[in-house]
Amino acid sequence: MEKSLARYIWKNTRLQQLWILAVVAASMIPYFLSFDLPKQIVNGPIQGDGFEGPGATQTFMHIAYDIPLIGHVEFFKGVQLDRFQMLMALSLVFLALVVLNGLFKFYINTYKGRLGERMLRRIRFELIDRVLRFPPAHFKRVKSAEIATMIKDEVEPMGGFTGDAFVSPALLGGQAITALAFIIVQNFWLGMIAAAIVGVQAVVIPRMRKRLLDLGRQRQLTARELSGRVGEIVEGIGTIHGNDTSNLERADIAWRLGRIFSIRYDLYQWKFLVKFINNFLAQVTPFLFYAIGGYLALQGRLDIGQLVAVISAYKDLPGPLKELIDWDQMRQDVQVKYQQVYEQFNVEPLIESHIQELATAPVGALTSALVVTNLTLSDDSGARLVDHVSVEIKPNETVAIVGPNGSGAEAFAEALGRMIWPDSGRITIDGRDLLELPESITGRRISYASADTFFFHGTLASNLLYGLKHAPMIDAVYDEKEALEYKWHSIEAVKAGNPTLDLNSDWVDYQAAGANGPDDLLKAIRPVLDAVLISQDILDLALRSNVNTEVHVAVSDHVVALRASLRDRLRDEGLDGIVVPFDFDAYNAQATVGENLLFGTMKRPLMTNRRLAAHPYFQQLFRETGLSTDLYAMGLEIAENAVELFHDLPPDHPFFQQLTFMTADDIPTYQALLQKLQSRRFEDATPEERSAIIRLSFAYIEPRHRFGLLTNELMDKIVSARKQFHAQAVPCAYSGRSRRADRALRRRALHAVSQPDGQCALWPYRLSAGRRLRPHPRHHGRTLRRTRPLR
Repeated sequence: MEKSLARYIWKNTRLQQLWILAVVAASMIPYFLSFDLPKQIVNGPIQGDGFEGPGATQTFMHIAYDIPLIGHVEFFKGVQLDRFQMLMALSLVFLALVVLNGLFKFYINTYKGRLGERMLRRIRFELIDRVLRFPPAHFKRVKSAEIATMIKDEVEPMGGFTGDAFVSPALLGGQAITALAFIIVQNFWLGMIAAAIVGVQAVVIPRMRKRLLDLGRQRQLTARELSGRVGEIVEGIGTIHGNDTSNLERADIAWRLGRIFSIRYDLYQWKFLVKFINNFLAQVTPFLFYAIGGYLALQGRLDIGQLVAVISAYKDLPGPLKELIDWDQMRQDVQVKYQQVYEQFNVEPLIESHIQELATAPVGALTSALVVTNLTLSDDSGARLVDHVSVEIKPNETVAIVGPNGSGAEAFAEALGRMIWPDSGRITIDGRDLLELPESITGRRISYASADTFFFHGTLASNLLYGLKHAPMIDAVYDEKEALEYKWHSIEAVKAGNPTLDLNSDWVDYQAAGANGPDDLLKAIRPVLDAVLISQDILDLALRSNVNTEVHVAVSDHVVALRASLRDRLRDEGLDGIVVPFDFDAYNAQATVGENLLFGTMKRPLMTNRRLAAHPYFQQLFRETGLSTDLYAMGLEIAENAVELFHDLPPDHPFFQQLTFMTADDIPTYQALLQKLQSRRFEDATPEERSAIIRLSFAYIEPRHRFGLLTNELMDKIVSARKQFHAQAVPCAYSGRSRRADRALRRRALHAVSQPDGQCALWPYRLSAGRRLRPHPRHHGRTLRRTRPLR
């Protein structure tokens, strides 16, 4: 790993840096011309210099140069323009120079940004690549949170600095020198004043900023330590609670935050002091220009055009100079951060890169004996766990290493699995050192299962198949647009020093799993699940999970197809009376009023009973179907019964766990609301009060709560409202959005709607005992190119 950041940047971006430096050099020409043009406009057309007589003209755009060894060469004779025409022509040239300078800046900044992002991508990939090649023992000495913070946050400024490493000093320095040279050409003494102020800024400000760098380094180290400490708290939360040390951890965090605060406070004080001095020096120069330049103009030793040009040029001098000083501070700050990254990631010995090379060819079984010779293993403290052990394990031989905790048996097994490296001795297979074998062999033919397991963030399928994803086996299929996008990403990956491996390809080695492809992969996996006794656990987990129907398009179709089989099986077993199937034309007594109304289940938290009752569309639907007063009366009866039965019970009483339409905290609220509504009709209640009462009815189940509130007439009204709800789209007037947006909102708010055949695309049964099977959605959308089982 390169120790110097500047050398690292130059090594990887040399050609790009040379190109952008050439562009910067070219941009100085119109930049200088834009300084001289205001003087020509003021002295010429405006003050009339050269236009003394009526009808006087001057030559515009006369281009001629004296070239050594060649002589005077005239490229363009120019055109004759009067005073007004010259004013317009010079003004248009000034506008063209402004546009040209802006285009140069746009191109340079865009190019720098792209260059910086590529370098940031390269640095991050190289650091993660080194993490993947760290020796196993090193992970015991570092904290994962600190490593992640360094890769994510601390290298971020390095990407931004990459584009500025060589371009900014050339561009900003060139602009500052150009402006200063122009001022000196106009008036030597004004130029010397500007140069003196620039010299003071260039010497004093960087020295004062050294203190800022030291404080910034302290802030970075303390923030990284805080990140690691927070990671320790999260990982050891059980130990903290078990030993009553939460207040100790609070004290430690408070002390660390106090230290960070003091460092940051000193940093802000020093930062703004430096800023004050820098701004003061920058503003003193215009004062001197106005005073001394104005005096020289009054004496006739400096014309007004020159003074205006000098002041205009100086306006462009403090900006580049300030940015150049900022660049120098950023350079030092980034170099300090890079040095810390270098010290953290420059670990020896690393795993050789060829050991982790990509291998797509099948790996045969290991047929030679595993030979251990004089193996010695130690823990972090240096204590010997295994001392000069020699053993030979032949193929198809089963060996048990027996010993108490700490006896070295576990360490010996870890060494065989290449989880730890020996202090001395060798482990060989067919005469080859285990540590020198490619991971394509050891990772596929040697398995190690420890007591400590790690579950990667993702699906159960991706974790089950993780050990089969060694290389892309089947290329992804892209359409024309996606292929172009993939090609662009591949080109950028190469320019950033990243591999072009396609994550969208199928990485599963089906042959190694004993399958021919995705279609029969489950048949190969099921015996493995049965062997480790987790088949039933996975089935239970699947029944409690939601299905991503965009990926598993066929799952919902299979679930719907199972309904008829399940009904037949229940009928054959004489168990059809314990479930009540959903029927679009009938009320399901075992479902809530809200679920009967929607013929689906709400997708929380996007939609709740409270929001449903207050939604303008459903309020209109209730009025049209005559349900408003019925649901209001039901809600009042529910509230009265609940308040009467539970108002004197403590909040933690187990009865409240069975109360689905309100909580213990709602009892006082509804008690006051009932007193307020006692003698008022439905029309007299406010919309908020109606919604609060009506929403209670949505959770009501007659066989469970048994308040006797559901009549046949009311159930018929609910079924009629259901049909009207599914037949209509949500009107635009109720939501303020387009009709299409309202339909999308309704689809997102509900898990499913009815099917064309009258069946709901949900699990169609509810247990009559009270506990229900949660419905699952069915996807009515796009079809993916390829469906993979268990993904």
